[in-house]
Amino acid sequence: MKLTNIKKVGLILRPSTPELRAVFHDIKAMFEKYEIEVFIDIASARMINIYGQKFEILCENVDLLLTIGGDGTLISAVRRAYSYNLPILGVHAGKLGFLADLNLSELEGFIEKMLQGECRIDERVMLEAVITTGAGVTKIIAFNDIVLTRPSISKMIHLEMRVDGRAFNTYYGDGVIISTPTGSTAYSLSAGGPVLFPLTRVFVLTPISPHSLTQRPVVLPAHFEIEVHTPEQSALAIIDGQDIYEFGSEDSIVIRLADESAHLVHREEFNYFEVLKEKLGWGA
Repeated sequence: MKLTNIKKVGLILRPSTPELRAVFHDIKAMFEKYEIEVFIDIASARMINIYGQKFEILCENVDLLLTIGGDGTLISAVRRAYSYNLPILGVHAGKLGFLADLNLSELEGFIEKMLQGECRIDERVMLEAVITTGAGVTKIIAFNDIVLTRPSISKMIHLEMRVDGRAFNTYYGDGVIISTPTGSTAYSLSAGGPVLFPLTRVFVLTPISPHSLTQRPVVLPAHFEIEVHTPEQSALAIIDGQDIYEFGSEDSIVIRLADESAHLVHREEFNYFEVLKEKLGWGA
C-alpha cells in the first residue's frame, strides 16, 4: 500500500468540537496545494456548519482517511472504516496520544513527505466478536479491546471460556479484558496486563479484580478463537469503551482476531518506545 498517488482525502473531526472549523479549512488548503480533494463526513460537517458526505460514501471514494482529535476519534474511525481497507492518519488536537502521534503544526510538512513515499504504514491487528442470542447474530469489530464485565456492581461475574473448542478457564471477579497489542497500553495495562509490541499478531486475556489470586493475564497466538458463556447471569461486552452489548446465560460470544488489520500511517521516524517513555514516564 503506497500513498504517493493520493487524489482524495476524507476528514473526520473530533465530535463536539466546533472550534475545529478553522482547522478544517487550513487542512483543506494544505491538501489543495497538491491538487488533492478533501471531503468531510456528514457528522463532522454538521458540527462546523458545512456540507458533508455520509461516512460510507466517503470511504468508498477516498484514498486516505484523516482524523483530527485524539485516540478516541481515531479508534472510532478505524472501526467504522474496517471493511474499506483504507490507510488512516491520526492528527492529535491536544496532548500526544499513543496512536495519533502527529500534531497540527507538523501536518503540512508531513503531507509533502508522505506524497514522496517518506512514511510508513503499520498494520495493527483487530478483534472480531460474534454475539449469538435468541434475537440473532451480531458481528462487532474492536481495535483496542473487548471488556466482558458485570451489569451490576453488587455481584461478581462468572465467565466460562473455551479456546479452540476446549475448556480453558473460569473467571470469577469483575470481568475479563480481551485486548489487541495496540490496546495493551489501555485498560488492560491498568488491570495488570503486559505491554505488547503493537505489530505482533497475538492478543491477551487480562482478568479484572479476579476472586482468585492465581488468575493471571494470558497471551494467546493469532489463530486461537475464544468462546465465552456466562452461566449464572447476564454480562456486558464493552467494545473499545464506545459500544455496549448485553448477552445472557443462553447466549455466547466468540472472539478472535479479525481477518483484516488496521493500516495506520506514521512518520518514518515514529518510535513506539519513545511514545511509551513519554506517556508512561519510563526512564524518568
